[in-house]
Amino acid sequence: MRGGGGGGGEEAGQKLKSMDVDKLENGGDKPALKYHGWRAMPFIIGNETFEKLGTLGTSANLLVYLTQVFHMRSVDAATLLNGLNGTTSLAPIIGAFLSDAYLGRYLALAIASVASLIGMFLLTMTAAADGLHPAECGVGETCSKATSGQFAVLFMSFAFLVLGSAGIRPCSMPFGADQFDPHTESGKRGINSFFNWYYFTFTSAMLVSATVIIYVQSNVSWPIGLGIPTALMLLACVLFFMGTRLYVRVTPEGSPFTSIVQVFAAAARKRSLKQPKDPKQDLFDPPHTSAIVTKLAHTDQFRCLDKAAIVSGPDDVRAGGAAPSNPWRLCSVQQVEEVKCLIRIVPVWSTGIIYYVAVVQQSTYVVLSALQSDRHLGRSFQIPAASFTVFAMLAQTLWIPIYDRLLVPRLRRVTGKDEGLTLLQRQGIGIALSTVAMVMSAVVEDRRRHIALTQPTLGTTITGGAISAMSSLWMVPQLMVLGLSEAFNLISQIEFYYKEIPEHMRSVAGALAFCNLALGNYLSGFLVTIVHRTTGAGSNWLAQDLNKGRLDLFYWMIAGIGIFNIIYFMICAKWYRFKGAAAN
Repeated sequence: MRGGGGGGGEEAGQKLKSMDVDKLENGGDKPALKYHGWRAMPFIIGNETFEKLGTLGTSANLLVYLTQVFHMRSVDAATLLNGLNGTTSLAPIIGAFLSDAYLGRYLALAIASVASLIGMFLLTMTAAADGLHPAECGVGETCSKATSGQFAVLFMSFAFLVLGSAGIRPCSMPFGADQFDPHTESGKRGINSFFNWYYFTFTSAMLVSATVIIYVQSNVSWPIGLGIPTALMLLACVLFFMGTRLYVRVTPEGSPFTSIVQVFAAAARKRSLKQPKDPKQDLFDPPHTSAIVTKLAHTDQFRCLDKAAIVSGPDDVRAGGAAPSNPWRLCSVQQVEEVKCLIRIVPVWSTGIIYYVAVVQQSTYVVLSALQSDRHLGRSFQIPAASFTVFAMLAQTLWIPIYDRLLVPRLRRVTGKDEGLTLLQRQGIGIALSTVAMVMSAVVEDRRRHIALTQPTLGTTITGGAISAMSSLWMVPQLMVLGLSEAFNLISQIEFYYKEIPEHMRSVAGALAFCNLALGNYLSGFLVTIVHRTTGAGSNWLAQDLNKGRLDLFYWMIAGIGIFNIIYFMICAKWYRFKGAAAN
């Protein structure tokens, strides 16, 4: 029973909830939290949209900028960008920790937004100021290299952009979800809908960045092309701070990782003790007083960790029985269950690493395939090879509002669930669609190569590969399917982490998906290296000239890995127990 029990207490609690006052687990009250829900969304989603328009429009074209403006060798520029992208994807882990432990999501986003603006401004200055980049050179001329001072300013801009990504990527989505009251039905539906619309604006921003901004940078002017994203980033900052009075700010409760280590330490010290016969009576379970974190019921998974909550002697608990005398020797059931939540997530999370191996191909070998196929629309216009990723983004952008507004209401009547399909079901559909996309890619690539080898070609690329007469538009369906897979998997993946990770660690939830992306890129690079070394002596699958290679077999290999991932995911999903589910 909670403090102040009885029918009158429960009725009063409902009245307080309707007045936006949170009721603490021990029966006390705290000042009201005013949830403004969708009223705060124009500022949060607006900030995210303009931030993505600014940073994505720049990062997508950095390879061209480094080679054309800074006169770097392509291999050096690619190596630099690989390191930058890896760091940018892993930095959110550190940002998430600082946000959850000390800063809070609002302050973390404020600092990160300003840092991104400074980074964008410095990068723009490297293009606008003659002294901050090497002198221009014409075709056939010897180009001067950048000085150490010019590189210093460039790397400083990168450092600020990494700092910005460390705070924005893990915090923006959880911060938006914080604006809805999770205790009401309208608030729960608002959270479900928010994740879909958040990703809709994200993909829309990517769509504009991959077309308009890149076109201006490459065909009009680099200073203007970088100045536009900088202005958009400034607008993002203004929008974010304009909504300050409306935001619900969840106060950090200190480092959550300390509690995790304490559970493992206490369980290790008591590993020789027998398992408790009655967990409800034998484990340390004091009254739950946190206003942020939901009280978790005891579960029977990972029972070895339950030993951390066994009271081995009267000296383990302080007078009053509400706190341990040494938190490194005795932990509460709540602490143990929070650790179990994290452990349960790991297998499901690991499927995302394998999933991203298929996703990252759209920015690598899909582009190379497009270069060696007929990209003409009409007689004169030719689709840029790097712009084919737009089709995947387009599929996401079109599908999300259709799913959220048309399908979800109908699925609710069928499944009886507010979100229509469960988060794990949507993740599974996304993984299956990515495998289908790889099968389609293999079939199309085999056809492209066959036409290139048996029919007249349309010329050669800069690298010497013959251009197949097959229209590159045949690659659009596979990219659309891959885009749908992201719409199903990525949104539900982030929402899954947000809901299943303890509330005081939700910024970590926002970082996990980006960590998946980073590890998926590394795994893809590892597979490329292994395949290249294994097949290089004979019929190299990944030859410089795709017509001499067997890229289709590489796609079939990824599809095979995808089938394994589907089976692995189904096992993980069946085994998974959602947060708060009590032991049978």
